[in-house]
Amino acid sequence: MTQSAINGQGTTRRAVVTAAGVAGLAATLAACGKDDSGDSDSGSAGSAQDAGGSQPSQSAEGGQSAGGDGMELAKTSQIPEGGGMVFKDHKVVVTQPKAGEFKAFSSICTHQGCSVGDVTGGTINCPCHQSKFDITDGSVKGGPAQKPLPGAQIKVQGSSIWMA
Repeated sequence: MTQSAINGQGTTRRAVVTAAGVAGLAATLAACGKDDSGDSDSGSAGSAQDAGGSQPSQSAEGGQSAGGDGMELAKTSQIPEGGGMVFKDHKVVVTQPKAGEFKAFSSICTHQGCSVGDVTGGTINCPCHQSKFDITDGSVKGGPAQKPLPGAQIKVQGSSIWMA
C-alpha cells in the first residue's frame, strides 16, 4: 500500500507533483499563444517622413487587396517626390526618386539588421549607425553598411501602391 493510503490521506505526492507540472505546462502554452499585436511597432504602418519632415497619413490599414495581389500600402500622393515612406510592419520602404517613378526596398539595414528610420535628403537613413542608402537604387551612400538595400516588389495601380 502507498503511504497516503496507510495514513488515510487521499492525495499522493505523485499527484501533487503531476498537477504542478500540468499547471506549469498550461501556463507556458498560454504564454506562447499570446498575440504580439500589443508591440509598440505593430500598430502603426511605419515611419513616414519626407524631406520636409512631415508625416503623411496612412490609408491602407484596412488590408484591402487588389484582386488578391497584396495589400495596399499607400496612395501615390502620400509618397513625396525625392523622398519616401518606411512601412515597418511590412519591412519595406517606398520611394519616389522622380515624379511618377516608384521604387521599393527592404527596410532592414544591411549593416546590422536595424529598421531604417526615415527618408530625407534623397537617402534612406538608418538611425542605428547612420548608414545611408540611395532612394533610386538602394545603393550605399554612407557607411558603415557595405551592401545595398535589396529591392522589394510593389505594384502601382491607379493612385494606389500595393505589396506585390
